[in-house]
Amino acid sequence: MSEQTRKENRGQLFVISAPSGAGKTSLVRALMERSNTIGVAISHTTRAKRPEETDGINYHFVPEEEFNALVDRGEFLESATVFEHLYGTSTSAVNLILHQGKHLILEIDWQGAAQVRQKLPGTQSIFIFPPSLSALRDRLENRAQDDVETVDKRMSAAFEELSHWHEFDYLIVNDQFDTALEQLQAVVAGEGADYHRNRQLKALGHLIENLLPQ
Repeated sequence: MSEQTRKENRGQLFVISAPSGAGKTSLVRALMERSNTIGVAISHTTRAKRPEETDGINYHFVPEEEFNALVDRGEFLESATVFEHLYGTSTSAVNLILHQGKHLILEIDWQGAAQVRQKLPGTQSIFIFPPSLSALRDRLENRAQDDVETVDKRMSAAFEELSHWHEFDYLIVNDQFDTALEQLQAVVAGEGADYHRNRQLKALGHLIENLLPQ
């Protein structure tokens, strides 16, 4: 196979970011259930495995020493510290999926998204907004994964994540889940022009002001 053919058959890389609790993981999971053209690269993390998670499926759970060794060998496409834990995405895992002609969605924070865009300029990026700050807190509390102190920390960190919305190509509000899913599916299918940042600015201006009070 020629180099040109390989490039033509290469899948599209998407990065998707959102404050914790906005629902990006649920959206991506539902999207993958609808399509067999989307692959997943399993990230590495140093945080503890939750009871409902499986090593090698949700994340590669590794000690900090092993994670840092991977960083030193340059094996990560991106890595970041989030809530005092390390997260990283393997370059080889990403390339394996893209070379199969599948699209790939990486769920990463704004730091990782910036690293990926710098290394792979053709990356398309999507930001997921919650419909309000109160809805975001409700979702964090209702999923019952964290204590009150952790929820407070996640809400504080949400402002930092939200402040980087303008760095992303596409903007979607996860108010009604099915609607947000349809919009995400359109973006990945190359039919999401209506959700491009430049078209969404006017419609989402009031929401953004409420989410990021001066």
